[in-house]
Amino acid sequence: MSPTNDMDIKQDPDSPSARREALYLTLAQVPPGRVVSYGQLAQLAGLGRAARWVGRVLGQLPQGSALPWHRVIAAGGRLSLPAGSPSGAEQRARLRAEGVLIQHDRVDIRRHGWRPMEHSG
Repeated sequence: MSPTNDMDIKQDPDSPSARREALYLTLAQVPPGRVVSYGQLAQLAGLGRAARWVGRVLGQLPQGSALPWHRVIAAGGRLSLPAGSPSGAEQRARLRAEGVLIQHDRVDIRRHGWRPMEHSG
């Protein structure tokens, strides 16, 4: 994640770097064992209905990023990364290591979904 000057965000909250920073800051808060949909992540980051944009940005994260990209799934709990792909296999392995149950390429959102107000303590 590239550092962004707070002044840049205050001056132009709609700039691409400010939008990415808001996304990264929100994603970093998703705790282990919890998942969030692309659309929910966009809303929580203050980006409105930008689910597809979130997917594109996450697809461009540098190799070895510390952000928990694997905790972002499609609407309804569906895993959108193909099971046979390296990134899909990595996502499934990471989620399972965190105790997330995956059945038929789906995660039970009621059980594993991140609800910030509920999980904030």
